[in-house]
Amino acid sequence: MEKQNAWRTYSPEQMGELERINELYKDCLDDGKTERECVRTAVRIAKENGYLDLQEVMKSGGALKAGDKVYAVCMGKSVLLFQIGREPLEKGMNLLGAHIDSPRIDVKQNPLYESDELAYLDTHYYGGIKKYQWVTLPLALHGVLVKKDGTAVDICIGEREDDPIFAVTDLLVHLASKQMEKKANIVIEGEKLDLLVGSRPLEVAGADGADNGNDSQEKETVKKQILQLLAETYGIEEEDFFSAELEIVPAGRARDCGFDRSMIMAYGQDDRVCAFTSLFALMDAGDLDKTACCILVDKEEVGSVGATGMHSRFFENTVAEILALKEGESELKLRRALQNSRMLSSDVSAAYDPMFAEVFEKRNTAFFAKGLVFNKYTGSRGKNGSNDASAEYLAKIRRVMDDGGVAYQFSELGKVDAGGGGTIAYIMANYGMEVIDSGVAVLCMHAPWEITSKADVYEAYRGYKAFIREM
Repeated sequence: MEKQNAWRTYSPEQMGELERINELYKDCLDDGKTERECVRTAVRIAKENGYLDLQEVMKSGGALKAGDKVYAVCMGKSVLLFQIGREPLEKGMNLLGAHIDSPRIDVKQNPLYESDELAYLDTHYYGGIKKYQWVTLPLALHGVLVKKDGTAVDICIGEREDDPIFAVTDLLVHLASKQMEKKANIVIEGEKLDLLVGSRPLEVAGADGADNGNDSQEKETVKKQILQLLAETYGIEEEDFFSAELEIVPAGRARDCGFDRSMIMAYGQDDRVCAFTSLFALMDAGDLDKTACCILVDKEEVGSVGATGMHSRFFENTVAEILALKEGESELKLRRALQNSRMLSSDVSAAYDPMFAEVFEKRNTAFFAKGLVFNKYTGSRGKNGSNDASAEYLAKIRRVMDDGGVAYQFSELGKVDAGGGGTIAYIMANYGMEVIDSGVAVLCMHAPWEITSKADVYEAYRGYKAFIREM
């Protein structure tokens, strides 16, 4: 079925709201290039909208009632935001879930080294990337470094105009005849993704205190120069890398794309386009019958594992605390609350790309500007690893979207045997709740720079808001 291009449907008032949402979204992308930064951004926005820290509510001995708004943070890398509804919690919640980690390159724990008077940081890539896409790009360093005394040093280098940037080098084409014969997955190998961070040796003073110009007896003087700069600028020493989480991401701001400014090109839109639109929808939800929750989690790109991934008990434990503050402790009510909930597991879909039409099946593919995308199932080859939403739930979703005037479409990732991917949907379905994958169509998914349609960003916001208000 052919869906109408959403750009053809907007009133002047809707165009104004579309631009407002997309400008806010771009600001959030610039502020949130790591999961820690995304959590800080979400908490800041939540506080501005009257949300309170759940831990503080618990310490004060307060209760929760309809209309109250609280958030909970796990290790600085995942956050849950709840708006309490009028109905008992055991009747279920309306959940919006997305992940805030994105493919990138991580810095190893013992990273700094010198080779032939060039200084590097040793790296390990994170998530599914095409490694050759990350060479010769302006790169920035984001993260946190924690000293032994517990002092945390936030790192963000490469985003301001006067900051230095970093790079991963590539072989010049004049000498690349053998390299060009390799398969794409080994054109650049993982061990060659080390980050170039310096080339100037530390000045070595002679007996008279002046530089004698002869540092041939000194070793690793470029590395020493880098360590001196780190000590002077951040007060950190080499061993502090052991307790650091440093992420290498593309340097630069989210930008309008196209002569018509109809698209956004930015790093990390998988899956922050769903995360931030879900957040905006919750902030603008108004009074609710059912409790609504926005789930923003880490580690989806590596299997949703660990304490900050969706496989952890953070969500379940937090719902138990919410229930205790609202209605009293009850294991049975907790199980009912989880099973009776409904969820949009919000993750991006592959947008149809005419340049690579051979991997798409057009009747079941997401297109730019056709609205919020629903995937009845994801997984790969034979639906492996997928949650397969029920027909009854899809019918309810269609009704809510149609009643709200939301542009939406149904799709699969690509041709059945072309590949596949997964989301957090199957994890939440383990509670017995109704779950369906939904999200925004993206071009160049998992590339350093991804592209979305502003119309789809807007329809995601509208669809998520309709879901938490009307389901």
